[in-house]
Amino acid sequence: MPVLQQEKESQSWSKNANCGNVKASLLELSKLLPHFVDIEELLENEVEARYVLKRAADYFEKLQLESSRENGKEVSYLVQALVDKNWERIHSGHFSCVSLTIRKIYALGCYFKIFFLLLEKSSLEQHEQCSTILDEAQLLGCTDSLYVKCSELQAALMKYLDVDATKMSPTPLPVLDAVQRRVSRCDIPQLDAPSIIEFRANCYDALQPTLLLNTINHWSALRKWRDLNYLLKVAGNRTVPIEIGSNYTSDEWSQQLVKLRDFLYRQFGEGNQTANLNVEYLAQHELFSQIPALKADISVPDYCTVSADDTSTVDIKAWLGPKNTISPMHTDSKHNLLCQVFGSKRIILAAPKDTENLYAHETEFLGNTSQIDAANLDFESFPLLRRVRFYELLLQPGDCLYLPPKWWHYVRSDTPSFSVSFWFE
Repeated sequence: MPVLQQEKESQSWSKNANCGNVKASLLELSKLLPHFVDIEELLENEVEARYVLKRAADYFEKLQLESSRENGKEVSYLVQALVDKNWERIHSGHFSCVSLTIRKIYALGCYFKIFFLLLEKSSLEQHEQCSTILDEAQLLGCTDSLYVKCSELQAALMKYLDVDATKMSPTPLPVLDAVQRRVSRCDIPQLDAPSIIEFRANCYDALQPTLLLNTINHWSALRKWRDLNYLLKVAGNRTVPIEIGSNYTSDEWSQQLVKLRDFLYRQFGEGNQTANLNVEYLAQHELFSQIPALKADISVPDYCTVSADDTSTVDIKAWLGPKNTISPMHTDSKHNLLCQVFGSKRIILAAPKDTENLYAHETEFLGNTSQIDAANLDFESFPLLRRVRFYELLLQPGDCLYLPPKWWHYVRSDTPSFSVSFWFE
């Protein structure tokens, strides 16, 4: 590019940024972007990323001082190319094998890309695109310990981008009816709000599955989340992974990244609950690290601290879906508290000692999952099931099910349902 043309484009870009085409609040937000010194160590062995992200960080530092003569358009192109390249690196093999450095570079690139897009245009459509990029920074990238102000930037950008998001969802969603508690079969012990000492002795140390009653009645989620318009307002603009199909062992099963609002309307919108639609399930997702406002409606049960005072190592997962979502019979490696916020779930358990009789899949991916349909036992195809003792229970709103490691469990929702699981050592 000729020097004169480059200088004109640079001046034009900076002029747009500093003369009202971009709100002052956006420039204020850019102060939460990392300085190069904040990420320099991460980029020590990544020459290309080091060059591009240094130029991007320097550009925004100068922009805040209204002294930038840097060609913002050129830096924007470089950032876009960096994001695209690292997206390819993330998708070049199994996700679990992707290095954290690559994922962190991708997240940083996404942050800078968002600001360049908003400098270019600040329309509702542009906000939608930037919101998706922000979610991908978390879902595909890695934002843990990225730099000091990372969490603050994430929360501020969500608030900034979601201001007009409700305009995308003009039709109200239903408020789900409260499920009336009913007497039901329960083949395992029940404890009413046990103390931590009681829980340790009777459940944790004994490795005894137990239904815990009246332990989460203080959660505001129990009254708030049945109003799906609340979930829409707080989280509707977030992109989340959705499972599609009867369960993850079936041939037609797949996953998609979708806006939570689209999922809510498809599965819970007026008329859709009786329509012939694919069952979709927001399953085993770290929704609460993605949306801190929802995490404020719950709290980590004290029982998760039975072996350590620190709750930072507790994995918190969300399970939201319509009636008839299924998790096939499987095991988990950690202690689990499955807490029911709304709706009810039918659960079937089997002890670790029966593992050899439960016909686990032979593939590595499904090695913790049984081939059986626990709700419809087929003794002809799986004759060893005659040796297994199964335990049944109904998980209802406000209940918590304690599951020790390696216990087999099958879960099917009887109604629209939202559960939260806490995995801990």
